[in-house]
Amino acid sequence: MASPEHDDLELLKSAGKEAGDLALSYFRRDPQVWLKEGGSPVSEADIAVDQRLSDILRAARPDYGWLSEETVDSPERLGRQRVFVVDPIDGTRAFLAGHDEWTVSLAIVENGRPISAALVGPALSVNYSATVGGGAFNNGRRLAFTPATGLGGARFASATRYTREVEAESGSRTRPRYVPSLAYRLALVASGEIDVAIVRPTARDWDLAAADLLVQEAGARLSDLSGKPLLYNARHTGHPTLVATAPELFDQVVNLVNTVHARHETEGQEKRHGGDARS
Repeated sequence: MASPEHDDLELLKSAGKEAGDLALSYFRRDPQVWLKEGGSPVSEADIAVDQRLSDILRAARPDYGWLSEETVDSPERLGRQRVFVVDPIDGTRAFLAGHDEWTVSLAIVENGRPISAALVGPALSVNYSATVGGGAFNNGRRLAFTPATGLGGARFASATRYTREVEAESGSRTRPRYVPSLAYRLALVASGEIDVAIVRPTARDWDLAAADLLVQEAGARLSDLSGKPLLYNARHTGHPTLVATAPELFDQVVNLVNTVHARHETEGQEKRHGGDARS
């Protein structure tokens, strides 16, 4: 008899496949787009996929809570033992620009940590999945993270100028890879295609939960700069600066991040003082 965790994973994988197919029906077909508060885009594809996932998952597990980027949040989820954490389309800007690197991200969280996850990249033909203690997989192949021997050969995933500064500080001789979808960026760490990914403090539960489990189950590490693992389904869903990399490289990368952060602080103070002097 299949375990509840196996049943949950199969549910996520099935729902992710259906949601991915729905998203593809809008891909490169100029869906209607709005701007959310803060200026980030949301499209009719995001809304349609969110609704489809809600219909499938909540009908199958009515006692589970629900947290999604495109659903108005409710404190009701805080009282549930297990919670679906969903990003209907992670990498909406890439999706709208017609680029392939976007994903459908699904996780089940229990006691603050993901226990099952599926991450589907329909345009990339990738299907990641993981369960606690059961390993992480892509298209049926088990992921085993094998890091670079040192930062000089480390491959960085880049999405912001800040990340590129950290990469430059490391002395890495490789060219950073631009990856617009945060969840996919972290999945590339899990698969060993990327050695280091840095997450700026704008990420939310739905960006991270599924990819977090992939990273951990593949033998890599995702945590904040103090080394603490992430906790999900709290009242506040935001997270601080995070690092995903090999355990043996983690402290070195944190030192690089702190060096860049200190430089930014110094530059900011100099600008403020310069402004005061001119006033």
